[in-house]
Amino acid sequence: MKNKANSLIQKLLKFREERDWKQFHTPKNLAISIAVETAELLSIFQWVKDSEMEQKTIEKLPEIKDEIADIYIYLSLLAYDLGIDLEKSGKEKLKINAKRYVLSKAKGNSKKYTEL
Repeated sequence: MKNKANSLIQKLLKFREERDWKQFHTPKNLAISIAVETAELLSIFQWVKDSEMEQKTIEKLPEIKDEIADIYIYLSLLAYDLGIDLEKSGKEKLKINAKRYVLSKAKGNSKKYTEL
């Protein structure tokens, strides 16, 4: 998977370079773009009843995939520009969360770790 991720970031960087968009991709603008695309993803599910969620997800899957891809692209560019290894950071955060959300207290519980 690492090779695929490296290949994708190289394609994203080439795409950005060809269009001279790096000038617009400040950390602030990329973070804003992540938030905007996340809001677009959320809007797909807005006002959908829990009982209708499965069907809505099936119907809207192409749109959901597009929004998730947009988030992933902006996140990948932001991480790259800041020198953050997403996979390594994710693994480190998982270790932190494992300590915060001790299995015996957190299993089946949606409370935040400070409330366990």
